[in-house]
Amino acid sequence: MTQAAFNRVSADLDRRRFLGGTAAVLGLFAGFGLGPGHASGQDAGRPILLTNLRYFDGTTLRMQGGRDILIEGGRIKALVPTGQGPEDAKRIDCAGRGVIPGLIDAHWHTTLAGVTQTQAMAADIGFVHLMAGREAGATLMRGFTTVRDTGGPAFGLQLAIDRGVLPGPRIFPSGAMISQTSGHGDFRLLNEVPRAAGDLSHSERVGVAAIADGRDGVLRRTREQLMKGASQIKIMAGGGVSSLYDPLESVQYLEEEMRAAVEAAADWGTYVCAHVYTSAGIQRALRAGVKSIEHGQLADSETIAMMRDEGAWWSIQPFLADEDANPKSDPRQEAKQLEVAEGTIRAFEEGRASGVRMAFGTDILMNPRGTISQGRQLAKLTRFMAPLEALRMATGAAGELLGLSGARAPYDGRLGVIEEGALADLLVVEGDPEKDLDWLDDPRANLVLIMKDGAVVKDQL
Repeated sequence: MTQAAFNRVSADLDRRRFLGGTAAVLGLFAGFGLGPGHASGQDAGRPILLTNLRYFDGTTLRMQGGRDILIEGGRIKALVPTGQGPEDAKRIDCAGRGVIPGLIDAHWHTTLAGVTQTQAMAADIGFVHLMAGREAGATLMRGFTTVRDTGGPAFGLQLAIDRGVLPGPRIFPSGAMISQTSGHGDFRLLNEVPRAAGDLSHSERVGVAAIADGRDGVLRRTREQLMKGASQIKIMAGGGVSSLYDPLESVQYLEEEMRAAVEAAADWGTYVCAHVYTSAGIQRALRAGVKSIEHGQLADSETIAMMRDEGAWWSIQPFLADEDANPKSDPRQEAKQLEVAEGTIRAFEEGRASGVRMAFGTDILMNPRGTISQGRQLAKLTRFMAPLEALRMATGAAGELLGLSGARAPYDGRLGVIEEGALADLLVVEGDPEKDLDWLDDPRANLVLIMKDGAVVKDQL
């Protein structure tokens, strides 16, 4: 019956798309405020040519000129010498502005960013998903055309976005965060412990987390997320700030348990990323084969060198205990948050100096008032590095990290770069990316053109 209902909905969406295009589909959701301000695709296969511009290609640390960007079939077809594009192309004059790849947030929680902690843990899951749909459109309008979702039930939203039902970024989903009992993903209250065999907590039932112990348990939960369509697996390898019952310095999961997740993911051609702050937890995760360390602000010099030598990625966030920090009301959470903030500056400085591969993420979590700071948090990286180096962490470098998903990647093509064959996710900006990133603080005014997959979703040129 469920499959039949799904087929009817799919058929109706396809009919609407055929009769009225994507706009007819998006009109279904206008009452929820989910429709984009502007969306248009290419004219029946007609190529698009961006002209009169300087561009950052996502890897080279300088703005370049002398080229126009030719887009066809949702991809960058070529970087052609200025004035030599095809005559039949639709021309978009960028008026000398900068063009950069669409931004990538490598640590984002699609369904958990735009709701409070109480709503995330107790509200009807339908409400949570509707709020996530609204936030997805806002994320795209901030210039983040791709996110790596590091925990939560994002599969349905991803499908809706990819089918053109809702506006939003590309999503690389992890599915439920896999946690040991008492770990950072165990959101049960103390009065729910112990649980009877087979009982699932609310967060497990709705797909926020999956509690698993022992090799067999971890294998089962990992394989379930892969079955649902996870592009990578997220495990909890150490204590966290938001959780009340696990100390920040605690090491979570035995090495053989972590290795079970790594082996199951590798069998499907993908990898494991791990939430962890401390050196002991990071080193255990690396020995188990984890490829991406999430957070890691309390790593010592030996551990940072180990990350570099193992070729792991450091997915790091500017946790500075400032006005953009995720709000905490419990003194225990506040103390842990301050400890992490004190390690953030040294982590950025030593990580860069050591040559660890670093990608940018925000981890805005259960903070609906804070999602607007997504771009501003990227701009904060200029405290530690040059603007284009910071921008590379959210474009070319983050795109390389996404590439670890291999055949499990939901999208076919390179992201985070402006080069021939790459997916055509592009931003035209009112500002000089070589000078500063302050323009990210006001994306409504300063992102004058947003393209995703070769389609214009915002045009203020």
